[in-house]
Amino acid sequence: MREIVAATFLSLDGVMQAPGGPDEDTTGGFKLGGWIVNYGDEVTHQAVMESFAEPFDLLLGRKTYEIFAAHWPFTGDDGPIAEAFNRVTKYVASRSGIALDWQNSVSLGDDVVARLTALKREDGPRLLIQGSADLIQTLLRHDLIDEMKLMIFPLVLGKGKRLFGEGAMPAAMRVIDSKVSPTGVMIGRYRRDGAVKPGSFAMAQPSQAEIARRQKWAAEG
Repeated sequence: MREIVAATFLSLDGVMQAPGGPDEDTTGGFKLGGWIVNYGDEVTHQAVMESFAEPFDLLLGRKTYEIFAAHWPFTGDDGPIAEAFNRVTKYVASRSGIALDWQNSVSLGDDVVARLTALKREDGPRLLIQGSADLIQTLLRHDLIDEMKLMIFPLVLGKGKRLFGEGAMPAAMRVIDSKVSPTGVMIGRYRRDGAVKPGSFAMAQPSQAEIARRQKWAAEG
């Protein structure tokens, strides 16, 4: 069985749009691209590298795929991220036909949910999502994400694409790892933990037996 893991940079108000640069994604007039750049430290670097420590294939939406495909094959970088990204299979979700010229790129076809559901039943490495805000919304609606690795940065962006849209399926989560970097980035790994279990802090109404006991106690006292 394969798992889908979403590794995502977030602002405090849940925005994940264009973390890496000003021109990464200006959809909706977003002007604050590159908001993670000033928070880099050894802890955040290590957390990023840990995402690639186990075998993985990439799972990408159209926009993220186009950004990656225009960058990673041409950097001349032989470091671990470039080597892995160029080598692994890239599964691409897109409603419009795009050229999949980057080596080992595979289209998920017209029915992304059905294709990913089938892929999850197969043996193979994790399917690691990078960016891909629109794709994540689809996966959340269909409860297809097994784990989230969130790096939450200490700033508020106010507008932009958010990780959890209105279509997200309610779910309880458990934290399997957490830390805070020197620059204040909260890093946590979350896995599904069943359904949300509502409760109440309101005073519970006493049972009839309890009322009778209190009345007896008052009469005898």
